[in-house]
Amino acid sequence: MTTTLITGANKGIGRETARRLVAAGHTVYVGARNAERGRRAAQELGARFVLLDVTDDATVEAAVKTIEADGGLDVLINNAGVEPRVEGNAIPTPESTTADQVRAVFETNVFGMVRVTHAFLPLLKRSAAPVVVNVSSGLASLAALSDPAHHAHFYPGLAYPASKTAVNMLTVQYAKAFPQMRINAVEPGFTKTDLNGNTGTQTVEEAAEIIVRMAEIGPDGPTGGYFDVNGPLRW
Repeated sequence: MTTTLITGANKGIGRETARRLVAAGHTVYVGARNAERGRRAAQELGARFVLLDVTDDATVEAAVKTIEADGGLDVLINNAGVEPRVEGNAIPTPESTTADQVRAVFETNVFGMVRVTHAFLPLLKRSAAPVVVNVSSGLASLAALSDPAHHAHFYPGLAYPASKTAVNMLTVQYAKAFPQMRINAVEPGFTKTDLNGNTGTQTVEEAAEIIVRMAEIGPDGPTGGYFDVNGPLRW
């Protein structure tokens, strides 16, 4: 039985990923910082709930102890993330963005991912087939955002794409450091979720496809890559 932890899994893409992996036979932990919503989601999905705020050391350490006591971990999906929006669901401009605002996004999207990954590494190293899936974004691609012909080029914000580019770099470095693991970054696509004020163009079912696919790769699968549902992406 494969045991999987998904951060930020009480709604949106994380919840749909949990649903799909439960259906595929995984023992899934729904990680959520809101206990009531997390427990409700886990109950509805047939999963297990673990209190986990990626910005809080204490909850992460407690989650490690809970999952270790239950038998360990095979797959970690770093899904929790935030994107800043201002009045009218607008994307903050570079001119209006302060260092503190960028730091707040990095606290969840980057430092939170490192905090959770670091904490669960001992459990993952005990697994026969450890996998880490880091939920990135198409906006992480320097090639895409610097190309005027690419659809992502329009995006003006600083904090979110910079944080996801950092996620990609961390993915590469973790993959090199732990060659026995399969560690990849994925781009789920522009999805209708609370993250973007439900302005996305695809469903959570479509978005979860690449996450589920990479969560289920075997020891001979790719590592250190950046993928969407159609294959590898340009960095």
